[in-house]
Amino acid sequence: MGILTATQPGPGQSMPPGVTPIDEGKQQKRSNRTLSKAVSLHLEGKLDSAAKLLSRALEAGERDAGLYSALGHIQYEMHDYAAAAATYAHLVTQEPQHRTAHFNLGVCQGNLKDWKPATESFRNAFQADGTRSDALLGLGIALIHSGEPERAMAPLEKYLSLFPDHEQALFGKAVALQQAGRHAESVEQYRKVLARNPRCEEALSNLVALFLEKKDRESVRRYAEMLAEVQPASTVAAEALATLAFADGDYAAAVRSCRYLTETVPDRFENWFNLGVAHHKMGHYDKAVQAYRQAALLQPDCAQAHLNLGVAHQELSDLASARACYEKALAIDPDQPGVLWNLALVLEQQGERSSAEKLYERIPQEAAEWSDAAFRLGYLKLVRGDYPASSATFEACLAKRPDWTEACLNAAIAFARSGNPEAARRYFQEALMLRPDSSDAVRGLAALALEQQDYGEAYELHRRLIELGEHGPELFYNAGLICQKRGQTEDAVLFYQQALHEDPQFAEALLNLGHALMAMGQEEEARASWRRAIREKPELAQTYFEPNSGVIPS
Repeated sequence: MGILTATQPGPGQSMPPGVTPIDEGKQQKRSNRTLSKAVSLHLEGKLDSAAKLLSRALEAGERDAGLYSALGHIQYEMHDYAAAAATYAHLVTQEPQHRTAHFNLGVCQGNLKDWKPATESFRNAFQADGTRSDALLGLGIALIHSGEPERAMAPLEKYLSLFPDHEQALFGKAVALQQAGRHAESVEQYRKVLARNPRCEEALSNLVALFLEKKDRESVRRYAEMLAEVQPASTVAAEALATLAFADGDYAAAVRSCRYLTETVPDRFENWFNLGVAHHKMGHYDKAVQAYRQAALLQPDCAQAHLNLGVAHQELSDLASARACYEKALAIDPDQPGVLWNLALVLEQQGERSSAEKLYERIPQEAAEWSDAAFRLGYLKLVRGDYPASSATFEACLAKRPDWTEACLNAAIAFARSGNPEAARRYFQEALMLRPDSSDAVRGLAALALEQQDYGEAYELHRRLIELGEHGPELFYNAGLICQKRGQTEDAVLFYQQALHEDPQFAEALLNLGHALMAMGQEEEARASWRRAIREKPELAQTYFEPNSGVIPS
């Protein structure tokens, strides 16, 4: 082997060709004995003893490459990849051109997920022995794992030129193509793998992932079902089928897939959360609560889990539990619009309107919930009598959603109550343009017309309300009152009678019917109507001698 002894020859002297030094021969014999004992122990299955024997020999100064190679092999068999890698690293330092050391080092590094060093080891293995085709395969796989799919192509294609049907190489090239974004070529390559092995789970799983990314639902379904048939316990297949079920709105199927996932991987947050969503979509709020609660236990700092749990409680009318969930979510994420919105709704239902207003005001204008929150805010201000603030809030709603009929109506009401009839009229008319059959808009305009004593317009608007199908006693009463003020006594009588048909005990209608009948000369009928009015409402006796001029709010 050309190793010099510890005692160096004199100047100009060297060992004769083909002669082994005496000390080197002794070392070789000692190493051979060590290897022989190690082989015997290995054959007896005593791997640990064999490894210790070899380690002691190396520590004692034996440096035979065979000892390192044997120790690395045994350590690898014992799955002690770190120790095996260290042993092979010593060997390649000692013998850089060793036939197997670089390759075996790369294999150990691959098992340790040290892919960058593994890349170098496999490259060195091929350089040391150009006939080692398996080093090309190892190099390609290591480059894929190192995030260099384009560089992985050359060694993989070279390997496939030697072994065109090698399944691992075909699969490796498919993965490299997929990582490089060459999806069509990748699919073709995976199909070659499946042609050789239709039950290749990895190829089916990767095809599912690839088509999920491309949103090709039919291909996802095809390969997910194939994967489920090959491996019924496949979580990849179950997750893909759950995704499809959600997309199809088939929540019963989503429940089945998600329930299976919670049973298979019970400590995964997403499985429980998605099961909760599926139950929620089906209206199974009690089951949704159970699933969301488990998800929240797995990820206590997930505001969305607490939000969804709160919504499910709210659907069950359990406002106290819903509020507790929303408050927990708000503590995690104080600015989440969905939490602010839902908590405000609960507070409003619990009568804490002032607190609800503050939460509505915190929702940013760019949030999806802002418009609805602004509407509720405007309504609460309208209810508590802050009409200027209410009208301004509804105008803000309309600036964002000009076609919002309800916001137009409420803005009109707020302006009317704040003493701005022109603005009120403008918004009532806007609501009527948006929805020509809006009886609320017509009623609002009719009320404004009455307030301004424009009885001609008020009459037409009341007629329109009746044509729209409104039949309330107050509506007929007001129409009768308008007719009476316009001198249309006979029409007034008809409207008062219609009001009484809707409500036979409507005292004001009875009283004014009496005045209308008296004006028409029907004295007996008038007196009978008055008697009924006084009987229903004695305090009307004070206005007996003159017609009532008041309008009943409709």
